[in-house]
Amino acid sequence: MLNRIWTFFFFGAFLTAVGRSLAGHTQVWADMVGSSFDMAKTGFEISLGLTGVMCLWLGIMRIGEKGGAVEVLGRAFGPLLQRLFPGVPAGNPAQSSIVMNVAANMLGLDNAATPLGLKAMRELQDLNPERDTATNDMITFLVINTSAVTVIPVTIFTYRAQLGAADPTDIFLPILIATWCSTMAGLIAVSAWQKLNLLQPVILGYLAAGTALIAGMVGYFSRLDTEALQAQSSLLANVVIFGIIIAFMLGAVLRRVNLYEAFVEGAKDGFQVAIGIIPYLVAMLVAIGVFRASGALDVILDGVRGLAGAVGLDSRWVDGLPTALMKPLSGSGARGMMIETMTAHGADSFAGRLTSVIQGSTETTFYVLAVYFGSVGIRRTRHAVACGLIADAAGIVTAILVSYLFFGG
Repeated sequence: MLNRIWTFFFFGAFLTAVGRSLAGHTQVWADMVGSSFDMAKTGFEISLGLTGVMCLWLGIMRIGEKGGAVEVLGRAFGPLLQRLFPGVPAGNPAQSSIVMNVAANMLGLDNAATPLGLKAMRELQDLNPERDTATNDMITFLVINTSAVTVIPVTIFTYRAQLGAADPTDIFLPILIATWCSTMAGLIAVSAWQKLNLLQPVILGYLAAGTALIAGMVGYFSRLDTEALQAQSSLLANVVIFGIIIAFMLGAVLRRVNLYEAFVEGAKDGFQVAIGIIPYLVAMLVAIGVFRASGALDVILDGVRGLAGAVGLDSRWVDGLPTALMKPLSGSGARGMMIETMTAHGADSFAGRLTSVIQGSTETTFYVLAVYFGSVGIRRTRHAVACGLIADAAGIVTAILVSYLFFGG
């Protein structure tokens, strides 16, 4: 699947560039070549930038493992994980890493979520009998990451405030609704493909509890003004992440673990993981960059706008389509398109709010796939892409619908 996607980007870019050259736009070739070099550099810089934080979190997780965190988290979430990840034995370190990764994603702690997710993927690979083929558990974990429920999208609030939004947090509830729908769609798609029964009482109980918790947070944060929301959400994220570190260390101290040696032992793996990502990440980012520079994205956008007008649909949602189309491919690209749209139309315009909700509705499927599967050498991704894109589509469609509901009047 990755081979087909990668090839599609390059041939799509080539055919678009040929067409534009015949129309006199010969600069497109220079743009594509320049983009390929820029994206190769970006891929390396991203991987290099991850090295330090991966060393940090792999070291902390090693302390947590030796301090008994795996057992504690396994007991708390074991019943749910055993049903969502039936191939992971009870008490396996992958359970702890999966839980921590999901929690970090919910709080918007990207720097913590990525190394924890990579660690979980490596531990799932240890259970994999076919080293180049994704297991069902790997695919479930990947889809949960691509849908990525985000409870506190502080970054989007910050961009909206910088671009002059009267109330930067007015997209909070729409984002929460959209990202929750994305996650549910991803789980349903995986369960249907893998014949995983989600109607088990234990799974339903956890999902109901999670829904109640999110509803409570929505009720609390929606009553705060912008300054208080940003301050309290930032405080919550930092307290949680540092609290986790202290809890791991206390557990290790109680077990008389040498904290420094345990940290260094885990951190040594961080550099190797970062180096292993580089070829996969560069390959995907270069393909995406060339596709964008060729103008192929503009061709798709104009076609959709024409179709929407032809059938009499309100075409305002098309202004958010660049962000929606880029979101599964490139987080930075989608972020740039969101900012560009808010700059052109206004942060408080329908298009500006719509792109903000889309940006927060889901994760970058191909980036997550390239990084997570690439870090453990998975080449046969099976149905991972399809399920991830189903989650993306559900999040984006929901984002459009709730944006019309909240802001379309």
